[in-house]
Amino acid sequence: MEQKKFDLNSIIGFALIFVILVFIMYQNQPDPKVVAAEKAQKELLIREAKAKELEAKTVAKATVAVATTGDSTQLAQLQKTLGNFAYSATLPSAKAGVTTIENDLVKLTIANKGGYIVEATLKQFEKFKKGSGQLVQLVKDNNANLNVQLLTSDNRTLNSKDLYFEPTLTKVGADQILSMKLKAGANEFLEYKYILKPNDYMIGFDIRSQGLNKVLNTAKPLDLEWNLKTYRNEKSVSYEDRYTLLYFEYGDKKFDYVGDGKDKEEIPENVKYIAFKQHFFSTILLTNTPFAKSSLKSTKLVLDEKVDTIFTKQFKANIPLAFTNGELDHKMSWYFGPTDYKTLKDYDKNLDKIIPLGWGIFGWINKFIFIPLFGFLSSYIAYGIAIIIFTILIKIAMSPITFKSFLSQAKMKVLRPEITELGEKFKKDPMKKQQETMKLYNKAGVNPMAGCIPALIQLPFMYASFQFFPSAFELRQKSFLWADDLSSFDEVIRLPFYIPFYGNHISLFPVLASIAIFFYMKMTSGDQQMAAPQQEGMPDMAKMMKIMIYVSPIMMLFFFNSYGAGLSLYNFISNLITIGIMIVIKRYFIDSDKIHAQIQENKLKEPKKQGKFQKKLQEVMEQAEAQKAQQKKK
Repeated sequence: MEQKKFDLNSIIGFALIFVILVFIMYQNQPDPKVVAAEKAQKELLIREAKAKELEAKTVAKATVAVATTGDSTQLAQLQKTLGNFAYSATLPSAKAGVTTIENDLVKLTIANKGGYIVEATLKQFEKFKKGSGQLVQLVKDNNANLNVQLLTSDNRTLNSKDLYFEPTLTKVGADQILSMKLKAGANEFLEYKYILKPNDYMIGFDIRSQGLNKVLNTAKPLDLEWNLKTYRNEKSVSYEDRYTLLYFEYGDKKFDYVGDGKDKEEIPENVKYIAFKQHFFSTILLTNTPFAKSSLKSTKLVLDEKVDTIFTKQFKANIPLAFTNGELDHKMSWYFGPTDYKTLKDYDKNLDKIIPLGWGIFGWINKFIFIPLFGFLSSYIAYGIAIIIFTILIKIAMSPITFKSFLSQAKMKVLRPEITELGEKFKKDPMKKQQETMKLYNKAGVNPMAGCIPALIQLPFMYASFQFFPSAFELRQKSFLWADDLSSFDEVIRLPFYIPFYGNHISLFPVLASIAIFFYMKMTSGDQQMAAPQQEGMPDMAKMMKIMIYVSPIMMLFFFNSYGAGLSLYNFISNLITIGIMIVIKRYFIDSDKIHAQIQENKLKEPKKQGKFQKKLQEVMEQAEAQKAQQKKK
């Protein structure tokens, strides 16, 4: 046996690699000073947070002690911390009490501490699925807070969320009015006023002050801080997260949203409303007088849908409240309710714009065709059947365009042998080949673009459907066949593992839609290849179409697996109907022999006058040919 020998070069190589790794590790070591500074900064922040927490607890205990026993020592301590607002601690309301106001639609619970809504329940909607027994709660378990940062004239910074308000509930007619007052004296207070009307999702909300012009520093506005951590309410957390965004209206009916990501922020001016929109439910703050400037922030919380299953987004709004003659007086409104197009539009405050129906022509198709038509159908028949009939009507309306597209393909197919012949004849002169091909089209009365234009006309309707169905609130928790919720995925098999970009379940409607797309492309790809001969220097479209026959259905399968069943049902029926229309048109309306005879007859006639586009294209070709000829002479 041959003895193993040490290879000196290998040893030197390994040694050099080791030295390089050690050097890299040494170079990448963090600077001890930087590490120490970061550690000190973290410790400082922790100490400050603990100090604030301890102070808040001390104030709370002292407040309770003063309210229950009237302890003068505790009162003196509170006055050192709270100044004039220590008066609120002397009232019986200085305790962890709540007041509830409700109508047939919403139930609101307002806490004494902070004076803001700590629970907002929608009484007519269940979360996750129908029959779950869990009502949708937009606010609960400290997922939201409202705070006014109070800058006092004696240089204190207080937070209204840590102080106790005094509640007074009255009724004016059928309206419930809840006044929450943070008092600095018998007639000096900051007031939140909630006004709840019967059968309404909109709640009046006023913030005003009285007699605080000497208690507060009125030199600059006070900051209103509004935060909401949005609870998941639907079956698919990733799907709900996709449509959960922070929208706002500003300026002269301008509309925008804060981007979707880890930490996105916008600072708009003259804001008229701020909408913390979830997929199917929204919390919206409106103001009669636009906010001069607002800082709006959105943070994505669903980073891994297998783990992040409770919340979707963290929304934060910081709004300056300006003083008028030394006092606050801001009239606003809250909306706690469904993100339903009709409900929001009825308020006539542009709230329906938070529903993403698409821009330009896509939005028009949804607003003036899809929404009225589907609304009419679904008011008489079940939603699943309404989707099928809706799809049939749309496809019938588009059938003349479909017919023109197929007719154009048939004409191009008939002309293909002659086009191929021209290609062989002018094989060495591509420019001449193009010119002769255009002449042939003109003589035969065939427009090569006629097959593309109908397809382009249909594209806006297809895109509009991608916007319409995910936004259709009326599909929520409506069942059809095996789908228990047309607004969510129609799971038929739960997988014991996750497939990247697909999920851990199999939805049946996307499978059916993918099969329909496969057969549709299989039927059309042959005609398209025959209609469009291979052009020199251009990609081989035949090969590309063969690939797309298989790629498109797979893309459909992965893309729609977590989408709402309503959209997948629409696409399945749409492709099924298109296949049927194609078979009928080919069998009963398109005769290749007649088309060929008509084309030959057209050739004998005087060529049609060229259109502007064709004429311009012909001129460009002729100029290029002339330049080419001149270059050859040189």
